[in-house]
Amino acid sequence: MRNTIRLIGAAFLAGCGLTLAQYPPAAQCPQPRFTGKAPDSIYGLSNPLAADGANLAAGRRLYEKDAAPTCQICHGIKGDGMGPLAQQFDPRPRNFACKATVNGIPDGQLFWIVRNGSPGTSMPDFRGLRDEQIWQIVVYLRALAK
Repeated sequence: MRNTIRLIGAAFLAGCGLTLAQYPPAAQCPQPRFTGKAPDSIYGLSNPLAADGANLAAGRRLYEKDAAPTCQICHGIKGDGMGPLAQQFDPRPRNFACKATVNGIPDGQLFWIVRNGSPGTSMPDFRGLRDEQIWQIVVYLRALAK
């Protein structure tokens, strides 16, 4: 039965000009990206916050509710890049549930991208957040990839 459903789905996608290998592109792991490198003074930074329960909870609250706009609206509640607005973006939002992708990005680079956004994508800047809040989001992004 499962194979029959898969074949029907593949036939539908083929009729739309897509293949299973192309869909969903945001779920690709690791997800190739070519975001500009942060300045050396930031790129090499390690997260000064402990990955403890308090910082994890604060990062999750920012990711899901308090940041404006919330991270989850694009990146998804699971961090898989499949949020409610994800399909309208090209490139799609980054898949933080992919350990291979997230582990390849230094803390300082993640901090810089959250702070400044990512040119050539729909990732906005979060300059209104305090440094501590951005580091808390970094703690939570690392947890999504586990």
